[in-house]
Amino acid sequence: MHVRKEKETPGPGASPRRSGHAERSAQSRAALLESAARGLSRHGYGNLVLEQVARSAGYTRGALYHQFKDKQDLTLAALEWVLATWEQEVGVLVEREREPVAALLAMARGHAVFCRRDIARMAMALRLELGGQDHPVGRAVEAAYDSLVTDCRRLVEAGRAAGAIPPGPPADTLALAFVGALEGAVAALAGRAPHDELLAERVAFGVLGLHPDLPHRTKDRA
Repeated sequence: MHVRKEKETPGPGASPRRSGHAERSAQSRAALLESAARGLSRHGYGNLVLEQVARSAGYTRGALYHQFKDKQDLTLAALEWVLATWEQEVGVLVEREREPVAALLAMARGHAVFCRRDIARMAMALRLELGGQDHPVGRAVEAAYDSLVTDCRRLVEAGRAAGAIPPGPPADTLALAFVGALEGAVAALAGRAPHDELLAERVAFGVLGLHPDLPHRTKDRA
């Protein structure tokens, strides 16, 4: 869903001083992004205070402005960081599954575990606050959700083609319901591990029109 960026390593000619500065800069950026994601999850975009973000990360406001131009720049970077982290922790679980239903269930379980951290609920908070508005952050959040729904729609279509998901509403409608139900369940079950993972999977089964106690095999093809 999102492109993973390879981490750059200093070349053989890089000086230790320059490498050390780059490492410190990367560490401060990561700390500020995590602090911003936490603040956005708890307080939203409108109530985010940059000085508090910097203080919570252990840095000064000047250090924050050295890395980010303004609140919008910081929020967009935090969103990109959270989405990349989702790909590394949940997206890889989906990609490992060869069967569409198994991939959707892996997404449900993985998303529940991912959202045990408040930073992971940042996108939900931003969408509630800025969704549908002509705002750069709102547009970025909607684009991320559209990408996720598109991936789910493709899995639904593949599952139906294989006979693993029964006929029903259009695939795009079912994908929207899948994402919405999953987000709602995970948000409601915050702090209730390990039941959040089990119930997120059951929600996925229900939306897809499946029963968790029945096997789901692809039909044989001639």
